[in-house]
Amino acid sequence: MTCTDKKVLIVGAGAIGAAVAAWLAPHHSELYLLSTASTRSTLNAKGITIYQTDQPEKTRRIVEVRSIDRLEDLPDADIVVLSVKNYSLPAAAASVKECLGDRPLIVSLANGAVNQEILPRYFSRIVYGVVSFNARRDEPGVVGYQKRGPLLIGTPDNGLRDELKMVQTILDKACPTSIVDHLQDAVHSKLVMNLANALDTLVGHGYRPLSNFDIYQRLLTRTLWEGVRIITAAGYRECKMGGMPSFFLIRLGAVLPLWLVRPIFKRKLKSMVISSMTQDILLRGSTLSEVDSLTGYIVRLAEKHHVAAPYNQTIYRLARDRFAPGLEPMRCEALADEVQKALPL
Repeated sequence: MTCTDKKVLIVGAGAIGAAVAAWLAPHHSELYLLSTASTRSTLNAKGITIYQTDQPEKTRRIVEVRSIDRLEDLPDADIVVLSVKNYSLPAAAASVKECLGDRPLIVSLANGAVNQEILPRYFSRIVYGVVSFNARRDEPGVVGYQKRGPLLIGTPDNGLRDELKMVQTILDKACPTSIVDHLQDAVHSKLVMNLANALDTLVGHGYRPLSNFDIYQRLLTRTLWEGVRIITAAGYRECKMGGMPSFFLIRLGAVLPLWLVRPIFKRKLKSMVISSMTQDILLRGSTLSEVDSLTGYIVRLAEKHHVAAPYNQTIYRLARDRFAPGLEPMRCEALADEVQKALPL
């Protein structure tokens, strides 16, 4: 059986799952999508509408993707791509294991490192993906993306080389996909960027105008630079990913005067669409978020390696206290005051 004949099932039609499905569907005939019932009815009726966020009218198109109602409808799936949030991953993995067993190759597109703790409980062959692009779901079946890829894939022990090459061959038809030999470096480098999610949700970036742009710039750059220092202390090295700021640039943003780095900061900020965490908490009123598996993970890593983390600790504490339906975003000034209280004397 060639790569073209492999039956690929994407589980989850959020921003990333729907984007990859829309990009891959025209090039891979054996592609299927499993989503919630409400999303599935939209997909069956209208397909997936996908567009690039900086030129929506020029790039908007509709792609038909075959969807299935339940896992049992595709018992011979060869590859299962799990594109669900970390808080949904255990239930999704358990369902796949119950219906399909341990036969399919699993590809995880979840953020962070927590999926490496969850998935080995259910499966023996797992490829982990690092998503190096931003996307947003406007509504079921409608997705905007910053740029088309890239995806980085790998395994913790650099095993499954044949499987990795197969996955790369298939996903490369959707967007540029590379195999990395240092998966943990890639995972933790992306985790640094994910630290913006909880901050943005707390202050409502992308949801309402910021109360003070200067303070937001300082909060974001120092939160990310703190994350860089934490993962470096834990032994991870930078993995450069297309379109995402380098650690050097993050450091400059954190230590140089605001006005000096403002042009670069604004350019990078343009590429950041509203985060999925902001959408979950502020737009959909969800009680679930990835804050524990992203910011919480970094805070625990800081504690383990004795690195001061006043920015991320404060953001994590406030997020755990405040993330709930009806959340009113904070003023940037109020969040900065909370961080100030946590700074060492």
